[in-house]
Amino acid sequence: MARVTPTNLPEPLEEPKGRLATRRAAKAAKKAAKPKKKRWYQQTWEIYKLARTVYPQLWMWLLVAVVVTVAVFAGLGFLMGRVIYMTILGVPFGLVAAMIVLASRGERAAYKRIEDETGAVGAALRQIRKGYFFEEDPIAADPRSRALVYRGVGRAGVFLVGEGPGGGRLEKMVEAETRKVNRVAPDIRVIVFLTGREEGRVPLRKLNKKIQRVKPSISKAEVAVVERRLKALGGVNLPIPKGIDPLKARPDRKALRGR
Repeated sequence: MARVTPTNLPEPLEEPKGRLATRRAAKAAKKAAKPKKKRWYQQTWEIYKLARTVYPQLWMWLLVAVVVTVAVFAGLGFLMGRVIYMTILGVPFGLVAAMIVLASRGERAAYKRIEDETGAVGAALRQIRKGYFFEEDPIAADPRSRALVYRGVGRAGVFLVGEGPGGGRLEKMVEAETRKVNRVAPDIRVIVFLTGREEGRVPLRKLNKKIQRVKPSISKAEVAVVERRLKALGGVNLPIPKGIDPLKARPDRKALRGR
């Protein structure tokens, strides 16, 4: 029987270079495609930079929030005879107060940046909490006035949210969509909100709170039924010319060869 020594051990099988390179490239691509999670301080800095573009004096408001909170705790400490302890205790609460101010101003700044753009209502409705089902695209649109109507359903009923200038065109679009909803869901309440800065309209930053404050009137099961009926109505027909789809068209190779 042959004796196995270190010199005559079988050599390990090597993976083909092409396959190994492919596997390494796949791992590198997967690692690069995976988004990096941002730390809380990175998110806080981004919110601060966004809010500062709209509110240049934001740093002063944050400082005031911290100073006032610490001063309140220091005053309580003076009354209790524990000034140093209460002052130190007030520092983290001051930072919390500053974070609340920053979050509020950051939200307002985000809405101010988009409120004059077409489709701002759709972006705001996507931030609403669970329990409401809003369609991503508008169900009605007027290219001339740039008026849009969005539709959704929740426990309160069916919501129609209009976006665009006044003049009657938007109101007529909302009335037409209300009649459509009444045909498929006659017993469901229709709630209408028109967004804008004009009197009688809802500011964009207050839209979601207004929607969520409407009292429920139907059950969750009825919400699912109404949602299916609304989807059957369809949405807006975009002005795309009919004919050959340019993305699916194929060149005439015979014509290219001169035949």
